[in-house]
This record gives sequence, C-alpha cells and structure tokens, in this order.
Amino acid sequence: MEDYKKKSAVEGGDKEIVFSQSVKAGKRIYYMDVKKSRKDELFLAITESKKIVTGEGDDAQVSYEKHKIFLYKEDFDKFCNSLNEAVAFIKEHQPYETTSPVKDEVVEETPETEVENQDLDAPLKIDIEF
Repeated sequence: MEDYKKKSAVEGGDKEIVFSQSVKAGKRIYYMDVKKSRKDELFLAITESKKIVTGEGDDAQVSYEKHKIFLYKEDFDKFCNSLNEAVAFIKEHQPYETTSPVKDEVVEETPETEVENQDLDAPLKIDIEF
C-alpha cells in the first residue's frame, strides 16, 4: 500500500494542474501542464503521448506511450536557452518545409489562456509568474 502512495506522488497524481495546453502533432500530442506542488510551488510538466496500434482489423489494440519531463523554475532559463540553440541548429541545417502533410494545431484547455500565432524563428519563451 505504501508503494502505491509513493508511486502516485512521483507520477504527479496529487499535483494540482493550474494551467494546461496541448499541441496535436500528427500521431503525437504534447501536453504543457503547469502544476502546483504540495508546497505551493509551480512547475512545468511536459508530456509526450504517442498512439500505438498493434495488430490489424478486429484484433487491433490501441495503447498510448507516454514520456514526461518535469521542469522547475530554477532551470527555465538554461532549458529555454538550450532548446532555442538546438532548434536554431536544426533550422539552419535542415530548413523548415512549409508543405508539411500533417497540420499541427494548438488546443487550449483553459478558457482564460490566449494563444497567439508565433514566428517560428522567434526564441521560445516560457513566461510563468510566481
């Protein structure tokens, strides 16, 4: 029983989500959840969810593979700088194709959140007030 409590706490089962946004990208969905810890500290939980289909026809089984990253405020600047450098490197060495067959879309989860169209060359900014 104690193992279950530890596992749910580690997986974020008791963390309050105060902001959530999802990005649909082909077979993947990325969730950006701002959560509040038991100490009332905010952190960012990034989850990649990928749909996996095994089998065919009536025997097909659907499951979801999930990967999570927990990002804390003391690491925001370093993480954003590194992510921006990596994205800039990719754009320089493999330019973005505007004729992508899969349309990516942003889905808002909270009505008070406003998502603006952003320039793809602009630096990534995570703005969370504490």
